[in-house]
Order: sequence, then structure tokens, then C-alpha cells
Amino acid sequence: MQKKLITMAVAGALAAPAVALAQVEVYGTIHMSLNNMKYSEPNQAVAPGVGSVSKWDVASHASNVGIRARESLGGGLSAWAQVESNASMERSNNVAHTSNFASRNSAVGLQGGWGNVFLGQWTTPWADLDALWAIGNVATYGPVTSIIGRRETTGAAPNLNCANAGSGVAAPPSCDSVEAAGGVGHPFWRRISNSLHYQSPVFSGLQIKAAYQTNQDKAVAPAGIAQDPSMYSVSVSWAGMGGRARIGAAFDSHKDFTSVGNSDSGFRVTGGYNFGFLDLGFAYEQMTYKAALNDCDATQMGIALAIPIGQGAIRASYSQADDIDGTFNGAGTCGTAGTGDNGAKQYNIGYDYRFSKRTTVGIGYAMIKNDPFAGFTWSGLSSQQTGASVTPIAGSDVTILFTSMIHRF
Repeated sequence: MQKKLITMAVAGALAAPAVALAQVEVYGTIHMSLNNMKYSEPNQAVAPGVGSVSKWDVASHASNVGIRARESLGGGLSAWAQVESNASMERSNNVAHTSNFASRNSAVGLQGGWGNVFLGQWTTPWADLDALWAIGNVATYGPVTSIIGRRETTGAAPNLNCANAGSGVAAPPSCDSVEAAGGVGHPFWRRISNSLHYQSPVFSGLQIKAAYQTNQDKAVAPAGIAQDPSMYSVSVSWAGMGGRARIGAAFDSHKDFTSVGNSDSGFRVTGGYNFGFLDLGFAYEQMTYKAALNDCDATQMGIALAIPIGQGAIRASYSQADDIDGTFNGAGTCGTAGTGDNGAKQYNIGYDYRFSKRTTVGIGYAMIKNDPFAGFTWSGLSSQQTGASVTPIAGSDVTILFTSMIHRF
């Protein structure tokens, strides 16, 4: 990715003859697609009389603008900072499309021969492993954050003292949407805030990452529900054979997220191998959510491929989410609707063409086939049949025919 580099003095012109210099980098990605999308008829037991709907949509796919700064401190030590924000690129009443400042990977840190340590908001070591296998996407209509790493509805650090799914609710007490309670489980793909991160140097292709999200939302009774939420994420990855082979594993533990006194956990393995004429990737993950009286177990898996053709590639993926195993506190299964048949399958295929290192165009088709009591989807889509939500009504399949364009600067 080509960047615009600006050199600026960080010491005042009047401070001293020797001026420390910091390198400041302005960068961004604008990623848009034109979609013809359809929601099929949902489960009539859930939404009787509701039919299918087909519509056109222009969507922004994690478009962003950021600033990075780095300063050499001598002795192989550097200080750095990054602030990255969403660029929604479309007007919408959906709050998920807002462009909050520093809403993406943003942190300050120190880096040396011993590794990289930083504080802020960042993707987890768990989520970073997607880079090893997710080579089958055109645009973002693929398995990552739709099937893989995403299960149920809660945010990055569910707060059991919040009784809403977003801000702006006067009573009962409201919290930001990334803290509000919202059912069993949470998407493991989310970045975490209020967090400490460490990334080791790469030794013979091997790297270790670790992150800890602090318990800033700790609460004690009788002022509220006694809760002490925190989490950690660790991963180890390896790349070798000239970068053709790669594999990684991660483990997460999320304390007091689904129920007080228990820790949800997850384990995943991702990887791939590039044969030259074909690049293959795979992912397998299991999550265990701790309800008050039992466990709720979720399993997801996926495969991906990329076949280079000229300056582009054919890309395709298949992924599936199995039904969640277990009963939720003895009152129905662990699924969102309190019943089984809550899994899904996702298919996508397309071709993207890279005009340069900065500009890529693509075309493709993608589908999520939801079970009768599932509502998986991709982020940032247009609303479903009711016009009030982007989450499909249970049992409604989502299909998209799209063309996309990416420009990096």
C-alpha cells in the first residue's frame, strides 16, 4: 500500500538546535460496492405473512482514514502512535455506519528488539489469525465476521448492568452498544478497547501475540449486579517455505461475559498453503459460552481458495456454523430463539482485478443460507423486509450480486 509520508518536527523550533524528527504517515482505504440483494421469505412461524424483498444498495466496507507517527528513540527503540477512524462513505440512519473518531485500531506504543507493546483499542490476536486463511473474499462478502468468529449478538465487553442494546435509552440505565447485554455469547472477531497488547518479534517465522482487556466495568452489589468482566487473547503463528505455508492457533477467555462467576472461552486454528497456481486456506473454531446453569457450545469452520489469473484472481469460500449445543438454563436450547436449527451456511465466489497496488475492482456473488431460527448476515448491509434492521428475520436467506472498487492511499 502506497502511503503519503510527511516529515515534521516534534520539538519546537525554539527549543534546541538539535531537533527530533518524527515520521507521520497519512493513509486510508475507500472500499465501496454496488449490490443487488435479496432477503428470502423468513420463517413463517416467526414472522407470519412476511415475504421476500429485493433491493439495490451502495455499501461501504470498513472504509477508513488513519494517521500513524513513529519516532526513533535510539538504541533500537521506537515510539509510535496510530489513530484510525471509520469513513462510512454513505448517509444512513443505521448507527453502525457512523464514523466515530478513533473507532478502529488506535493505540500508542513502544517497539524494540524485544517486541512491540502498546495501549489502546486494537484487534485481538484471535482476529489477527484471519489473515492466514481468508484469501477467498471479493469485497468483504466472505465468511469472516459473518460466519467465522461471529456468534450471537453481544458486544466487545457485555455489561450485565446495562439493560439495552445501545445508547440513548433513559431508563433502565443505558450503555454504549459495545458494552450492553444482548443474549448468549459475543462475536470473537471484535477489536477490544481499554486494552494492553504485546507482539513478539518474528523468530524463524514464529510469532506470539497476547492482549488483555481490563475490568473497567467492574461493579459491586448492592449498587448493581456484581460483575468483574475482563478478557485475554493469545495466539501463536508460523509462516515458512518462502511464505507459502502458514498456520496459527489462538485461545480466548472472557470472564463474566455471559454469566457472573464464569468465563467463556474459544479455541481456533487457521492456516493455508500457496501452491502457486492455487492458494488454499482453512479455519476451525469452537466457542463455549457459560450460561448460569450449563454450557452453550458453538462450532464454525471454513475453507477458502484463490486462483491467480493475470493481474487478478478468482476467489471463493465456503463456511458453516453448526447449531449451538446445550440448553439455556433449562429453558430451551442456547439459540437466539430458544430453539435448535440456528446454524447457517455461507457461499461466495468472484473475481477481482488489481489495476495497481492501490486500485482493485471486483465482481461476485455471495449467499448466506440461514436455518429456520438463525439470522446470520454481513455487516453494513441495507435493511431487511421490515426496513428497521439489518439483521435478517429468522430463517431468511441473504443473497448478493455485487461489483466493488477499492482505492488505497
